[in-house]
Amino acid sequence: MSTTNTSRSSTQSTPDNQWVLASNNKGKLAEFKRLFAEADLDVTIIPQGQLDIEDAVEDGLSFVENAIIKARHASRISGLPAIADDSGLCVPVLGNAPGIYSARYAGEHGNDGKNNAKLIADLQPIRDAQANEPIKGLFVCVLAMVRHADDPLPIIAQGLWQGEILESPLGDGGFGYDPLFWLPKLQASAASLSAADKNRISHRGQAIQQLLAQLPL
Repeated sequence: MSTTNTSRSSTQSTPDNQWVLASNNKGKLAEFKRLFAEADLDVTIIPQGQLDIEDAVEDGLSFVENAIIKARHASRISGLPAIADDSGLCVPVLGNAPGIYSARYAGEHGNDGKNNAKLIADLQPIRDAQANEPIKGLFVCVLAMVRHADDPLPIIAQGLWQGEILESPLGDGGFGYDPLFWLPKLQASAASLSAADKNRISHRGQAIQQLLAQLPL
């Protein structure tokens, strides 16, 4: 598969093998770049920022709704098929917060430090009441692909990654809530994993594999 770092430029591709990736999140873009590079597709993935497409207004009430909103937005402006990701962290004891508001949990979009600090603070009373029992967490990724802006049958794929929430950050890799996401079987946080290991088991990696399996041959 061709990606944006290949020698073939998007101007050498036809619209049929160009897809817009509806994200301006650098962490997500890096993961998508690695994950799609492993797929055997003759497609050039173009981040929407390269086409001067701003982020869509995410006013859905679920990961699925927001993924479709973002995909349609990018497709409508670009005139190309589009793939969008909506993902976040759900913590059952917080009513599945931060959920779809994960990126702006602390009020400022994309401030990982503040978001992590708020999650730690919000969970502390629960930890005290539960005598420090492990607090479960779930990373969710929903991908939506539309062939055109008004596609009535978007392709939807979902990945779920189960773990526990740490009391303090651990690890220097990843982004978002990765430093707080503990994987008991691996005895490591998501931020401690190599990019290859994370891609193999993460919510986003799972969702991409599901998406690829649904694409027509």
